Amino acid sequence: MGPGKADLLEAIDREGSISGAGRAMGMSYRRAWLLVDTMNRCWTQPLVAATPGGGAGKGAQLTACGRAVLEAYRALEAELAAAARSPALARLEGLMAPQPRPAGA
Repeated sequence: MGPGKADLLEAIDREGSISGAGRAMGMSYRRAWLLVDTMNRCWTQPLVAATPGGGAGKGAQLTACGRAVLEAYRALEAELAAAARSPALARLEGLMAPQPRPAGA
């Protein structure tokens, strides 16, 4: 899971289809479908349920597992962003040399 796959899950939730999500993100249906297929095979349960074809009752939606994974991923992103703003990280960066000293120096 990464930011692109999380964005794709959000687009599927918003658009109601894999093809619509792909269009919204500027990617081909095939690329979007391959990403969904990979995600569906990599978790304990599928993240996206799809009913092929067009019209009423067709399309794609996030499963309960898909929503849980997306929520957990976005929460992790927020925690990592907060950690990146940590004063401790700024102190560590301040102690780093601009460039490594030559070996033996």
